[in-house]
Amino acid sequence: MADRKICIVTGTRAEYGLLYWLMREINEDTELELQLIATGTHFSSEFGMTYEQIEQDGFVINEKIEMLLSSDSPVGITKSLGLATIGFADAFERLKPDVIVLLGDRYEILAAAQAALIARIPVAHISGGETTEGVIDEAIRHSVTKMSHFHFVGAEEYRRRVIQLGEQPERVFNFGDIGLDNINRLKLLSKEEFEKSIGFSLGKINFLVTYHPESLSHRNPLLTVQALFEALDAFPAAKVIITKPNADTGSRVILEMIDEYALVHSDRVFACTSLGQVRYLSAMKYCNVVIGNSSSGIIEAPAFQVPTVNIGNRQNGRLKADSIIDCDDSADSIKLSIEKALSGDFQKEMTSVMSLYGIGNTSEEIKNVLKSAQLESILIKKFNDFGINSVN
Repeated sequence: MADRKICIVTGTRAEYGLLYWLMREINEDTELELQLIATGTHFSSEFGMTYEQIEQDGFVINEKIEMLLSSDSPVGITKSLGLATIGFADAFERLKPDVIVLLGDRYEILAAAQAALIARIPVAHISGGETTEGVIDEAIRHSVTKMSHFHFVGAEEYRRRVIQLGEQPERVFNFGDIGLDNINRLKLLSKEEFEKSIGFSLGKINFLVTYHPESLSHRNPLLTVQALFEALDAFPAAKVIITKPNADTGSRVILEMIDEYALVHSDRVFACTSLGQVRYLSAMKYCNVVIGNSSSGIIEAPAFQVPTVNIGNRQNGRLKADSIIDCDDSADSIKLSIEKALSGDFQKEMTSVMSLYGIGNTSEEIKNVLKSAQLESILIKKFNDFGINSVN
């Protein structure tokens, strides 16, 4: 019988892709038992019913928590948060995990952290200490940090920030960003295999586009997406692959606009709910520019030495490599940034770009800590006074 039960929570396709290798590491360790809770958009037909991919990958989902209401308004999302908290309370009581692993900053992760806090179950949080100033995720991420007992961050600056929040330095680990494990460990598709898998041919110039609504912005996301499409239309020879946003406030209007845009421009635009990690990273490998405001343009794209046009404020505060071009959400600014990314001089600079988020092998490092960590008295947290004790 396994010595320690480690429960991983996943609520979106992107998050599952980041957690995949950690789940594998735990599942293959005979001294550990993997427990898996799926929730959020994994059970939404609108977002691809991606829990099926988890099961196809050979994992057993121990608990399925359906919590999404058919509304992306602030009221609807708040009610979904409440439903998720109730669901996690029941799930944790049935599973009785020794440690719960949460990644990131979405509202279903906040629900899991709240339920774990009351259930007195230690939480290990991945990707704390980062800042994303344009979305409510910023406050959620730091709140989850304060409810967590182990912290696995993506860079040294983020480690210092978690310690600044009062966490004990010996419980904050910088093994690099977990997303880079996919680049190192997945077998990506050849260009021909990728084209066949999506039924769409690439061209001489290819764009990979993902745009999420900025939940703290007062600007209508419809206007930003219209500006993005106007900028893309300035490059009629480019083939465009669009992946759709997660279930955030205002996402449904974006989904409708993407579908309409892809239908009108079917000769050069391919849109889908989810590519999955292998196809998404393969698309990134073969594209000329990553466009939008996804964290993958900040973390993974530099590892491929592919330039990123980062739109708006969603990723403000993150560490950014020299391959990232920030712009506002006007059509002219996006267009000029794409032109810069495609320019010969900028493309030459890509050969010297390096990731700011480590070199991978993060999942194994996290698993080893979770396996060996002493859990006795771990729930009693002492505040590390930043002005008194060194962050080192």
